[in-house]
Parts: sequence; C-alpha cells; structure tokens
Amino acid sequence: MIDLTIANNVAELTLNIPDKLNALDDAALAELGSRLQEAQSAGVRALLIRGEGRAFCAGRDISAVDPGTDDALAFLKDSFGPVMRMLADFPAPTFAAAHGACLGIGLGLLIATDVVYVAEGAKFGSPFANLGAVLDSGGHSLFFERLGAHRALDLIYTGELLSGAEAVAAGLFSRAILDAELLDFARSKATAAASGATQAFLASKSLIAQLREDRVGLWESVAAENVEQERLRTTADYREGFAAFQQKRKAEFTGE
Repeated sequence: MIDLTIANNVAELTLNIPDKLNALDDAALAELGSRLQEAQSAGVRALLIRGEGRAFCAGRDISAVDPGTDDALAFLKDSFGPVMRMLADFPAPTFAAAHGACLGIGLGLLIATDVVYVAEGAKFGSPFANLGAVLDSGGHSLFFERLGAHRALDLIYTGELLSGAEAVAAGLFSRAILDAELLDFARSKATAAASGATQAFLASKSLIAQLREDRVGLWESVAAENVEQERLRTTADYREGFAAFQQKRKAEFTGE
C-alpha cells in the first residue's frame, strides 16, 4: 500500500493505492508513518513522496465511512496529525511530486513537505462543499496565507479547483512541470539535495519553520541566521565547501 525504496541516500515513498486515487484510511496512514520512520532510521539525506496511478492523493478514503459513527476528530488529530508532523519534521530535505487530485489530507501532506513540484494538470482546492464538511489538514492556513481571505473563501464556497499551473502562479507551491516530466524532475532534485550540505539545508529548514510558525520579525530572523552560520562553521561540509571554493573544484559534501 505504501512503498519505500532507498537508493543514493534518497528515500522514495510511494502512495500505491491507485484504484482509490491513493485515498488514505487509518491503516494506510499507520503504514505511511512506519515507512517515514524507516526512512529516518536509515539516515537518508533526502526524501521524495509521490503517488502511483492517476493522482497524488485524493484525500481520506471515505468509501466505507458512516458519518453517524465516524470520529472525524480522532482521524484527523490522531491518525493523520502525527504523520503530517513527522513529514514536516523529517531530518532531511523533503520533496513531493504531485499530480492529479491533491485534496484533503493529500493537500496536507504537500503542506508538510519542504519542496513541492506539481504537474501542470494537477488539481488543488476544497471539494468539501459537496460533502457538507470543512476544508482540513492545514488548507485554510495555506490558502489564506498565499491567496488572501477573498480567494480562499471563493475556492471553499464554490468547490472549484486550481490547476497545478494556476497553483504555482498563485504562490502555493514550488514549480509546475509538464505532467510527463514531473517524476524525473523531482527525482533529479531530490538526488542533488542528497549529495549537498545536509546540515546547512536543515538549518535553513529550521529558520523557515521559525518564520512560518513563530512569525518572527526581520531582525530576530537575522540573529537566528547568525547563530546558525557560526554553528555550521564547525561542520565538515562547511570546511569542505570553503576548501573547494578556494581550490576551484567541486565540493564533495558528506552531510556531516
């Protein structure tokens, strides 16, 4: 259901439930969490998450959910929440290759990923208007922050979807790529990151998280950058980067 392959210091996680557009239930989320833990334990230096078939992830699998007995809070808070947090906190650069439907908790997985490359024909938005439900998994925060209140509520009220190209143009994600080229492109970027200065990347990941979560101001962020730069000065990759520059050669980073 959730496949994990590791090669060249890159973990590739594949949501492999194509007959359900990779919609996820409690069991699939538990498996995804286990695979993330395996990748972390393997000490990979980059992670790529993608979906098999026609979609990245169409959201929660509600095909057998009875609203009368369902515990939506438990599903979102206890089943999906820890997985979303685990992905966001993964100790290496993370990438996503998103195509087709990217909705609900599928959108949440992308929100938790560092760098999101999307197919031009991917679909993003809030389909919940047709369910009598509310956009979840961080969707309100993403849409409000990037699109503003009016456009966010427009998407929510109408249920209309943005294409991948439109989503990137609006600032939601990293880059829009031709559908047929998406996976190769994302793999190449993840592989390149896995041979980079991992500790420096993680410092930037932490600084960006501080800006997003704590809403720190310019000078507080500058101060945090200064501290990280001094810390990185003692790492092997920092020394290698300076030596390579001075010797006019390509740096060979080890992630140390």
